[in-house]
Amino acid sequence: MKVSNTIFEVRSAKCERNDMKTIVVLTGAGISAESGIRTFRDADGLWNNYRIEEVASPVAWERDPQLVLDFYNMRRKQLYEVEPNAAHYAIAALEEHFDVQVITQNVDDLHERAGSNQVLHLHGELKKARSTADPSLVYTINGWELNLGDTCELGSQLRPHIVWFGEDVPEIMNATSLVQRADVFLVIGTSLKVYPAAGLIRYVPSNVPKFLVDPDASPAYPVPNLTLIREKATTGVPVAISSFLPGTRKRNP
Repeated sequence: MKVSNTIFEVRSAKCERNDMKTIVVLTGAGISAESGIRTFRDADGLWNNYRIEEVASPVAWERDPQLVLDFYNMRRKQLYEVEPNAAHYAIAALEEHFDVQVITQNVDDLHERAGSNQVLHLHGELKKARSTADPSLVYTINGWELNLGDTCELGSQLRPHIVWFGEDVPEIMNATSLVQRADVFLVIGTSLKVYPAAGLIRYVPSNVPKFLVDPDASPAYPVPNLTLIREKATTGVPVAISSFLPGTRKRNP
């Protein structure tokens, strides 16, 4: 899927690369929702069919690993049926002229499929599994199913490579380091209510321009140099890019 009419061209004649060397992008469920991936917290979200403790916690895994595997197999199968949207492609297109660092709360691979090369997954990756004996042993899942009896090289059962509720977020320190060197900070598809990711904006230097793109954008605390764009990702991202890169324009279809 190519959404060429909504991807932005960054024209170096209007904006030198050194002006904004590093763009750090934090994305949440809202950007993936526009590709057809159901979110957890919306009115028709996934938690309407499952309780959190049933499918996304260490307790759930211990009590009923088959149910947990079935839940993530369903999500993984859906992921193969959707495509990146215009917002994903617009973010990837910025790499043509800038160092773009994507930090995502999403477990899908839509950023990578759109062309983003530097993506840090805070909450894990749906298409990967890891050893229950050694968390450092991570494997790419072949297809969409992970089953009981699928083991690591140590002979231990594989589990989804997902950060479950109640578990530490091992990549949060790396994410903090990234936002501290941002020249522009762009937040997309999250209302900044899920921690620890929501706290990352506090580590962005105060003089750095920040953009929050989400229909429900409303920070719980004052954020300096923040522009609120209360739109969905596919319409709000172009607005944000035009704001900090006035030399951009839409490509013709």
